[in-house]
Amino acid sequence: MRAALLALLLATPLAAQPVAAPTAAPTSPVAAPGSPPPPLDPTVCDNKPVIMLVRGLLKDRARLAQYAAAIRASGLYPKLGAYYLNNPRSVATFEGTPADNDSVLMVRFPCFAHARAFWYSELYQKQIIPVRQNPSAGDFTVTVYPELPLPDYMKGRVADGAYAAPADPSVAASIPRIPEPPK
Repeated sequence: MRAALLALLLATPLAAQPVAAPTAAPTSPVAAPGSPPPPLDPTVCDNKPVIMLVRGLLKDRARLAQYAAAIRASGLYPKLGAYYLNNPRSVATFEGTPADNDSVLMVRFPCFAHARAFWYSELYQKQIIPVRQNPSAGDFTVTVYPELPLPDYMKGRVADGAYAAPADPSVAASIPRIPEPPK
């Protein structure tokens, strides 16, 4: 069967073979390498979602479970409209060789101001982080990224990812904070 198909393709002149119409490359809202991300207001919720990326090497799974329970019990995520996007343990590796204790967790916040309100809250800094750090449950790096808008080619295939209601700007201001370190 394959030989017959190959013979047919080789016998058919190129002009007779159908040619797919060129398609425009999908546009991407990703900035060019080296360009800064768009500005985000750190003081007022502008309803531009951000992703907090927590990546690191886990040392003590039981201690990290206590830390996660402390975050849940705090009520900070529901109050700030934050939620986990993934399970921190991968299901597959397509490239590279991650450590067995590699952990990557994404937390979605409705805006940068709410991510900062969480991170610099007195409750998180004084009561929750110590659960993870003393003794250390792992070595983590925590970064925040602006969420990209839904590309045109995905419209109608998935929801737009917007929150059903805008975040209340007064929420972040209502959370007691520690002083932020100088930049």
